[in-house]
Amino acid sequence: MHRILQGGLVLALLANPLMLEAQQSGVPQAGAIRVSSPPVLDGILDDDAWSLGQSITEFVQREPNEGTPVSEATEVKLLYDDEALYVGAWMYDEDAENIVLGETRRDAPLQQTDAFVVVLDTYRDGQNAFVFGTTPAGIEYDGQVANEGQRGGGGGGPGTRRQQSGSGGGFNLNWDGSWEVRTSRNQGGWYAEFRIPFSTLRYGQGGAQEWGINFGRTIRRRNEEAVWAPIPRQFNLYRVSLAGTLTGFEAPQRRVFTLSPYGLASAAKDYTVASPEAKADFQVGGDAKIGLTQSLTLDLTVNTDFAQAEVDDQQINLTRFPLFFPEKRGFFLENAGTFSVGSGQSADLFFSRKIGLAQGKVVPIQAGGRLTGKVGDLQLGFLNIQADELKEVGPDGKVSLVAPSTNFGVTRVFRELGNRTRFGGILVSKFNTADAGDYNLTYAVDGRLGIGEALTFDGWLSATQTPEIGGLKEGEYAFAGSASYQTRDWQSSLSYREVGDEFNPEVGFLPRKAYRYFMVRLLRHVRFPSVSWFRELRPHVHWMEHLDMNGFSETRWIHIDNHFEFSNGAFFQLPGLNIRGEGLQKPFEIRKGIVIPAGSYTNVDIQFRFNTDLSAPLSVQGTIDSGGFYSGDRVGTSTTVNYRFQDRFVASTRVSYYDVKLPEGEFVNSLIAIKGSYSFTPRIFLAALLQYNDQTENFGTNIRFGWLDTAGTGLNIVLNDTEHFGSLDRTGFAYGPQVRQLIIKYTKMFDLGR
Repeated sequence: MHRILQGGLVLALLANPLMLEAQQSGVPQAGAIRVSSPPVLDGILDDDAWSLGQSITEFVQREPNEGTPVSEATEVKLLYDDEALYVGAWMYDEDAENIVLGETRRDAPLQQTDAFVVVLDTYRDGQNAFVFGTTPAGIEYDGQVANEGQRGGGGGGPGTRRQQSGSGGGFNLNWDGSWEVRTSRNQGGWYAEFRIPFSTLRYGQGGAQEWGINFGRTIRRRNEEAVWAPIPRQFNLYRVSLAGTLTGFEAPQRRVFTLSPYGLASAAKDYTVASPEAKADFQVGGDAKIGLTQSLTLDLTVNTDFAQAEVDDQQINLTRFPLFFPEKRGFFLENAGTFSVGSGQSADLFFSRKIGLAQGKVVPIQAGGRLTGKVGDLQLGFLNIQADELKEVGPDGKVSLVAPSTNFGVTRVFRELGNRTRFGGILVSKFNTADAGDYNLTYAVDGRLGIGEALTFDGWLSATQTPEIGGLKEGEYAFAGSASYQTRDWQSSLSYREVGDEFNPEVGFLPRKAYRYFMVRLLRHVRFPSVSWFRELRPHVHWMEHLDMNGFSETRWIHIDNHFEFSNGAFFQLPGLNIRGEGLQKPFEIRKGIVIPAGSYTNVDIQFRFNTDLSAPLSVQGTIDSGGFYSGDRVGTSTTVNYRFQDRFVASTRVSYYDVKLPEGEFVNSLIAIKGSYSFTPRIFLAALLQYNDQTENFGTNIRFGWLDTAGTGLNIVLNDTEHFGSLDRTGFAYGPQVRQLIIKYTKMFDLGR
């Protein structure tokens, strides 16, 4: 693996000048005009300052008719002063009554609404960018792009035909910057006015600048996406290497310096302990963001609290492996792409949910720091968190240690070479601060090599060290390699991963070990331009297999399918065929008292997936599957009904139901989740999530009220309630409270860098 990465680095260094030269040719240019009096931010765009701006109008479609002019006139102008960059956008529309408003909530999805997005590659590295967007409802939508929007495979791949969100890499929607936007509408269309402070951005030295820039517009009733700098339809707006160039302006040498203290009051009662009693608490803490240089930022946190974070969406587990739940805490989500190494949910070498959480309990974080940014061509990331010990009192009154006082550290360095190419390494550490001999280390090197526009290679090599295992041993390793090829008509990928039996990344996510994994995927995009109501046909085949180190097949999945996508975004899947194999080397208790014997099981099931037009006020999406399951049969569904009333109220109901019949026993699992939110303004909202999962026999309620200021700060009021709710039977059902909690938190950001 070392030789592969070294060879890739040499090839990248030789090819890089040619790649950059090819990318620079034919790049559209834009300029920003300095103004002495900035425009009034009201979304109307009638200030005299806008008459000075240079018009940017040459928008072309990415979808559905790549390269043809946008169907509705679009104009953009750029201004700047010593404080901020201003973006004015005119989205003209001859049928303005049918503009789709979408939700009013911050960071609401842009797939189901008209939208306008700005992408700023402030380092002009062709891989990373800041994203700022809005809709006719005036929401603030922002995020960070890393790796051209892809976690692995580089700059395109499955799923890139939709806006992405996530935290571990690609596009991080959970980054919240300090900026403003206002919109307005009339019979001629809708309009947006952005103010993006330079202190919110990270770039090189002050003075004359050359940034990458692109703009995207969505006209949802036509399911049309248009861009300024042309992008092939197999990629999306986050293909930063294809962005245009913003020149002819100067940015100040400004360093961010903000303080965000908070105060929190809470009341809670835990009914699972021997003597339940209500407890009140008050605590203070805060964060600081300090620009050490224009491109290096230090984040500090003291007595960190995540009360306002969303709760997890419940899942049903029919496997013998742990489920993956994504990170939702703001401090760990910012710049998360910098620390992303591994194979995602299959082998994530740094998984931040291992910090501050243990056995489903919240572990207090005393303090922490993070340094991220660039020094020349090097991207740097350093993270250090000190977590306190956590003890709990059981129902019998005894005190037990849930987690010792622990220090977590991450050091990440990589060099970006353009055209989706980069090479680097990471060190992840975990130390028990009360026992110097109790620690865990994870080392890794990783690389990506982009060749041309379509071909990308990825790979990583890792080892771990744990005292009880006895230092570095033969089985304490893992490595992976993959290749992906993507054009307008074809997507293909293959990968191999091997994880040793002693590999132990304690601050990572590794659902299984001691295996060799193979994967091949091939997908074809077929267009029918002459059929106005039909968009695309996508036949595909997918094979993956996990073998143990002796060649025994533990998991096999062969998937043959065909997707039909319509012009309005609706799609259905011609009943897909799944051939599944499961190899058990020991009995598996899938539910209490139901044990599946050891052996090899091969089954066939069919699957039907669909969604209606998600931009409509009422939409439905779901999956239905039926077929063999281990030694018996299974039928199941997961269906979600979405409802939106104008741009204020949205709600959804998700029902998952699985009926499993085995010779060893039968069981049914069901999950019901009801979400709803009402947005009074883009920054004031009331949201609720109710979930019942009969696998865990819990009914959970989470209600959040937010009155936000800038960058996600402001007032948050949270009510959490967890009830034990047993399954229905002839005698009724068991019901009783477990935990009830009320939290009031206020955070205020002070910008001291002005």
